[in-house]
Amino acid sequence: MKKFAYIGCLGFIAVITTEFGVIGILPQIADHYKISIDKAGYLLSAFALIIALTGPFMTLLTSGFDRKKVMFTAISIFLVTGIVSSFSPPFWLLMLVRILPAFLQPVYIATALSVAVSQTEKKYRNQLMSIVFSGVAIAMVTTVPFATWVASLWSWEYSFMIQTIISLIALITIYFLLPAMPVKEKKSYDSQLKILVQPTFIISTAMNFFMITAWFSTYSYFADYLNKAKGMDTTMVSYMLFLFGIIGVFSNWIAGKMLSKNIMRTTAFFLSGTIIMPVLLYFSDGNLIATILSIGIWGFLYSPSFLNASTYMISSVPDSLEFANSLATSFGNLGVTLGTTLGGWVIVSYGVQYNPWIGFIFGLLAFLMMVLRSSIERRQKMTICKA
Repeated sequence: MKKFAYIGCLGFIAVITTEFGVIGILPQIADHYKISIDKAGYLLSAFALIIALTGPFMTLLTSGFDRKKVMFTAISIFLVTGIVSSFSPPFWLLMLVRILPAFLQPVYIATALSVAVSQTEKKYRNQLMSIVFSGVAIAMVTTVPFATWVASLWSWEYSFMIQTIISLIALITIYFLLPAMPVKEKKSYDSQLKILVQPTFIISTAMNFFMITAWFSTYSYFADYLNKAKGMDTTMVSYMLFLFGIIGVFSNWIAGKMLSKNIMRTTAFFLSGTIIMPVLLYFSDGNLIATILSIGIWGFLYSPSFLNASTYMISSVPDSLEFANSLATSFGNLGVTLGTTLGGWVIVSYGVQYNPWIGFIFGLLAFLMMVLRSSIERRQKMTICKA
């Protein structure tokens, strides 16, 4: 049912606004707390690391609860985080309240996807999933750049106020428009955990990890990169985030259609951006028009990355949607952590202009995993045919 998918999308906007809303204001936060940009980046990498370490376990633990209550509880914690953060608390407290919602972020995503596809035919699953995941791109085109723009006018605390408002709207929508959805038949832990030993799923997980690491080695420092490597001020960066996001909304819609036809080719097509973008960004140099065009292409190829990663992983274990997606979220965020950490190290050691080349290396590793999975699947088909 599309209604459920759109409700899930709205909550996803709140989730992404909270997780990635700091990207545009990291330089301001670093200046306020008198810390280096890589330490400010901990606000993103620590959030992602908690998701990576706890996501699958939290999803298993909550798999028997009413789905509406799970979604409502998760967004409630995001709301509290936004409120506390907007008062510019000590950095340790800011870090603590940033970490708290991370425990339920993958739970929310897995539950929202499950709710979205709960009353539909299998052939429409990917399109409904793309509606939920479009929350990523919509946040990038609306709330994230708007919060960055507001922060550029006044101060970074206002960015968290925007996050609070979005979480409140999502919370009210879930409460009034989503019916109670108790789980009728809870799957056993054993039936869900068995996917962890399937070779194609393990390889798909590695592909997800390498792909997200590739993208976030630069995207985590989007504002710092455009400021130092491309000479853009905070206001211009907010415009670029807007461009990035508006193209991303269209990109997610296209990706949803493409995934319904061929998951492997679609994933490979968008993954190619990790190889293409370092070259485009390098040759755009100081040319403003070329840089803007490059950012547009970047937004198009990057935006469906989480949708592609989840769909690619789920396609190897189609009967374990929720648990597989929680693992996709966890390993994707582990990629966010590694990408952000490596990106921060490169900035401090060599300069932010070199960050896209980290993506080039990890993009190649992701492609290697796709080739390996295809090879295994071909051998499996040949074995079945011979039998």
